[in-house]
Amino acid sequence: MIVANVVDGRAIIVDRIKEMVRLAGGLDENTRLTDEAIEIALQCLEKFGQRINSIPAANIRAVGTNTLRQARNGIEFLSQANAALGHKIEIISGREEARLVYVGVANTIFNDIDKRLVVDIGGGSTELIIGRGYDADITESLFMGCVNISQRFFKNGEISTKRLRNARIAALQELENVQGIYQHYGWDHAIGTSGTIRSILDVIIAKGWNDAVICPKSLSELRKSLISFGHINKIDFETLPENRKPVFVGGVVVLSAVFEALEIESMEYSEGALREGLLYDQIGRQHDIDVRDKTVNRLMNRYSVDVEHAERVEKITKHLFSNAKKEWQLERIEDLKMIRWAARLHEIGLAIAHNQYHKHAAYLLSNSDMPGFSRQEQVLLSILVRLHRRKITLDLFDQVTDDIKIKLIKLIIILRLAIVLNRSRNAIKIPDVDIKIKNETIELDFQDNWLADHPLTEADLETEKNYLSVTDYKLIFN
Repeated sequence: MIVANVVDGRAIIVDRIKEMVRLAGGLDENTRLTDEAIEIALQCLEKFGQRINSIPAANIRAVGTNTLRQARNGIEFLSQANAALGHKIEIISGREEARLVYVGVANTIFNDIDKRLVVDIGGGSTELIIGRGYDADITESLFMGCVNISQRFFKNGEISTKRLRNARIAALQELENVQGIYQHYGWDHAIGTSGTIRSILDVIIAKGWNDAVICPKSLSELRKSLISFGHINKIDFETLPENRKPVFVGGVVVLSAVFEALEIESMEYSEGALREGLLYDQIGRQHDIDVRDKTVNRLMNRYSVDVEHAERVEKITKHLFSNAKKEWQLERIEDLKMIRWAARLHEIGLAIAHNQYHKHAAYLLSNSDMPGFSRQEQVLLSILVRLHRRKITLDLFDQVTDDIKIKLIKLIIILRLAIVLNRSRNAIKIPDVDIKIKNETIELDFQDNWLADHPLTEADLETEKNYLSVTDYKLIFN
């Protein structure tokens, strides 16, 4: 965990707390987190929670990566983890993790001229990114890391030429599908980041194999030295902490394979990584530079959304939201953003087919790479868009917790009403309407005779009243 003050848009680190939890090592043969791993993680999160309990929730970002993407009991663990930390933890995709790693590096070592290859080796995954300036152009997350490679090939601690060779081949197989793309795109400098690469560089410098960077020759010397030890318990490098020894060999194998597959000649190190990337991403959000907005706009362009109609729906969505937020206790920033994005994207499914287009749109939002969005946010957005028309399928809410379900139903109602009121797709006919909320009753007040002059909208509202009957809410209008 890192804590920072923001001064003139820059993050000044004021505190760092690190505990070696190795959540990836707590996955059993059924890809479930063990009770022991969960307990260690919760104890760590409780300590972190004590440190941040005085910081406003809007200033905090907490994310889970590869292990929580895999764990079959990840959602169950997440509810306990949220309580232990005292803050919501987001699960992010591999490519979102890669993007954030690059943001962390770019804000630590800025260079807007050269293309940079960034490599981050975690416990269960390795992220590869090529970018320029602050923008990541290619991102990839591979299913190999220092923990899972160590567990798979060096579980009993033995280090041998044969085991290193088998582990290396497995790592090269993971890289096989991406090496051509990365080599073709090219880069000017390679940068490594995070604990595994830091510890490798420290050993290389201490042994005198290089004085500043990692290169193929120094990695070769490191592998020879590991073989000479013969066992993980016998590893004796002055700069290597005891708690990193069990996974050090796996990290060396992964980095060696990356060097070989991508033909890297040398790699420098950056202190900036995922945590720093989260900080700067959060700073951007608070200064209205939210990469999620860019993602939504890109999706609108990709699927040829009728922008004028989407903007009309968004306009009345904002109006209805402003009238309902106090009674329904909706968050002015994040909830409004979510419903505005849904208004902009509710028709992207038309690019596939008009029939059941709301279902096509939900599928696209659930399964697309969406920079800036956590997995939970993608789920919420896909449910909002899926239920913007036709029947309200209550089974879809099984994907979220009860408190989120209550809020989500309210946002869905606002979005559905905005779309009904814009069904004519005619800017001139958008009505002047007020929404009043009292308990579970929603009342729409129109201008005098407006509904009488628009019988189709009145019929649509009658239909909507029936759709809402499966919820606890009642719609009336006059």
